[in-house]
Amino acid sequence: MTALVPAGAAGAFDYRAALVDLPSYHDDYTPEPTRAWRPVIGAGITLPPLGFAVLPSFDGEGIKTRDVNLGPITNFPEGEYVIATFMESPELGEVSRRTAFVRNNGRTENGTPSFTAIYSRCVHLGCPVQANGPSGQILGLPTVKEKTKNGPVTFSPTVPAGFGCPCHGGQYDTEGNRTAGPPVRGLDRYEYSIKNGRLVLGSAYSVDYVRGAGKDARIKKYPLHNPGQHVAGPEFWLWPIPEIRA
Repeated sequence: MTALVPAGAAGAFDYRAALVDLPSYHDDYTPEPTRAWRPVIGAGITLPPLGFAVLPSFDGEGIKTRDVNLGPITNFPEGEYVIATFMESPELGEVSRRTAFVRNNGRTENGTPSFTAIYSRCVHLGCPVQANGPSGQILGLPTVKEKTKNGPVTFSPTVPAGFGCPCHGGQYDTEGNRTAGPPVRGLDRYEYSIKNGRLVLGSAYSVDYVRGAGKDARIKKYPLHNPGQHVAGPEFWLWPIPEIRA
């Protein structure tokens, strides 16, 4: 049997001295050229993902959209939502297909027709939002198709209790206000106008929160932002690129 040798006794191994004398890995084993390139290597690893995260913010505001003729306002029963599917730029084909949730709010006190036109793009990461409620097919209501200069437009009735994103669980009420999940603001909306009895969607814009409902809604409009971007509040001022603030 081997006996343990007390520290400090004759023949004992001094572990502390051995540890102190161990060579530094970085000082003795890293070649000089490699050490010189470390900042470049670090930048190469860090900058690309940082660029992907930040650079889209430069074109996040004021995104251009085209006017879209959705046909006669009679396509939109008062007080009901219709899912309108259309091509924003027919020359681009299916890649320009968009969906809007459109509701005829009736007329305001001065007799002006009022509509709600909500863009179906989730403001979390841009997934397509769906109506949380029965569709026209379930309700026995017909789908209407209208031919316009923007190509065919399809109108599908729906009775939503709100809107939801199937990707990450974002939820919105019937005015597009965020109620749950990761979205940072309310759903974007479309400007609209009535021309010769036809509903024309204009530019899309962003909103933070809609107060009131329907024709009585009070909305502060912001330039159209990309998904994930705040438009108001402390988070907006903490955004790292102050030059893009509206």
